[in-house]
Amino acid sequence: MRFLLLCAFSLLAACQTHPQVTPPPAPIAPQGREHADLGVIRELASGRTLTPQELVERLAAAPRVLVGEQHDNPDHHALQLWLLRQLAAQRPQGSLLMEMLNPDQQDKVDATQTATRAGQPPVDAYQALSWQANWDWGVYGALVTYALRQPYPLMAANLDRAQIMQIYKQRPLLKGEASTTQQVQATLLDDIRESHCGLLPESQMPAMLAVQQQRDRRMAERLMAAPTPALLLAGAFHVRKDLGVPLHLKDLGDGAGNVVLVLAEVGKTVTAASADYVWYTAAQPEQDHCAKLRR
Repeated sequence: MRFLLLCAFSLLAACQTHPQVTPPPAPIAPQGREHADLGVIRELASGRTLTPQELVERLAAAPRVLVGEQHDNPDHHALQLWLLRQLAAQRPQGSLLMEMLNPDQQDKVDATQTATRAGQPPVDAYQALSWQANWDWGVYGALVTYALRQPYPLMAANLDRAQIMQIYKQRPLLKGEASTTQQVQATLLDDIRESHCGLLPESQMPAMLAVQQQRDRRMAERLMAAPTPALLLAGAFHVRKDLGVPLHLKDLGDGAGNVVLVLAEVGKTVTAASADYVWYTAAQPEQDHCAKLRR
């Protein structure tokens, strides 16, 4: 009898399958359409290629998922929206956090979400949220509008501008072993120099480093406070396991169980040290941002 019961339970478990995911959206960005890696999802630790179904099932099992994007790539935002929908079909979503929202917007986000859930969405969500113009509503609008309709909270994960200016003026002491190593901070400083095209005076570099790391620390704190399963959307550099938010989660005592997915344009290099999974997308045309800064 015990054997028969065990067999019955085994058959029942075998019959229980995860909901099938819908096909991912087609590429939007114009370049890299013929690249061999277009649409490839890779588990970086093993090098194994995953199907969208396998990726969603793995992400659905994690309490916190950090998704890194290239801000101007429309494919990344389309995939984020797709991921939110597919994850919610696997299990209830706990919360969505965005780098693109500041704490001083949270009251407006909450009010707009409450009204939207009650069937009274604002005529202009951009205005209702005091959306910041530096985040292109053309690529973020559909995702944010979707999130406002959901039963889980949409949460700010960044710092206010006033907080950033205060950090710039008076650098706070960053505590923790993982995020304060010489290698981590030197790599971050190199990236800050490069991203600002070498135009920043060295005297400003310590303050810029402090701002970068305090932003990552805030995202980690917000993730820890958010209902799980939680999903964070942020720039790819912020979610790097070897430099960003995951190190701060570790320093705050919550480094286990977090999963990092980086959305990367074909041809870009993503290593196992920086992420758990990479999903390669079509690419935006290269822009010389430094030329604009030097004018």
